[in-house]
Amino acid sequence: QVQLVESGGGLVRAGGSLRLSCSASGRTSARYVMGWFRQAPGKEREFVAAISWSGARTSYADSVKGRFTISRDNTKNTVYLQMNSLKPEDTAVYYCATDPNLSAIASEYDYWGQGTQVTVSS
Repeated sequence: QVQLVESGGGLVRAGGSLRLSCSASGRTSARYVMGWFRQAPGKEREFVAAISWSGARTSYADSVKGRFTISRDNTKNTVYLQMNSLKPEDTAVYYCATDPNLSAIASEYDYWGQGTQVTVSS
């Protein structure tokens, strides 16, 4: 099993930046894809970004392209989500998750963190 813990959320003004972190523990020797998803109140969980084990491949939702950057440091078993030019519509609970394959489908991800709240004020 893999345990995931997100951190770095908070309250920020529109146009500001935050960097989320997701630390993995447990069966971290597996070469898994890491993804970020988010869920706003009353809405379904949506894909944000994903990164392959090597970091060579990334995928982003259209709504965050050019503003968010996903990266990972396998020596620290940590994946990051740098969020710039934040908008009020980015407000959500952000979750990280693991998957054997690069996917934007939440149901394909095996392990999930507990989430971290990001609130963007206008």
